Amino acid sequence: METLITILVGVLVTVAVYLLLSKSLVRVILGTAILSHAVHLLLMTMGGLKKGAVPLLGENAESYTDALPQALILTAIVISFAVTSFLLVLAYRTYKETGSDNLAALRGFKDE
Repeated sequence: METLITILVGVLVTVAVYLLLSKSLVRVILGTAILSHAVHLLLMTMGGLKKGAVPLLGENAESYTDALPQALILTAIVISFAVTSFLLVLAYRTYKETGSDNLAALRGFKDE
């Protein structure tokens, strides 16, 4: 199962890099969102699924589950959602001001 998830992470990274190298601003933003999803999936795979009790002091359990990987992934999801939302607002404002989402046209150099 882990090899399948690793292959899926590779495909997501490939698609993300393809979108990041595009000239459209919206495609670049979608590429960053897909790349962040690939990293979330990779972190979850690396953390693994561990079975055990809740890490409380009063319980007598043989093994405990570490909640740190889930907390890191949840924090990363929230941050990537906020960054994607911010980039979409910037792209919308850029399109309203310039009328284009082509990154080559947004450079501002006429002699290239």
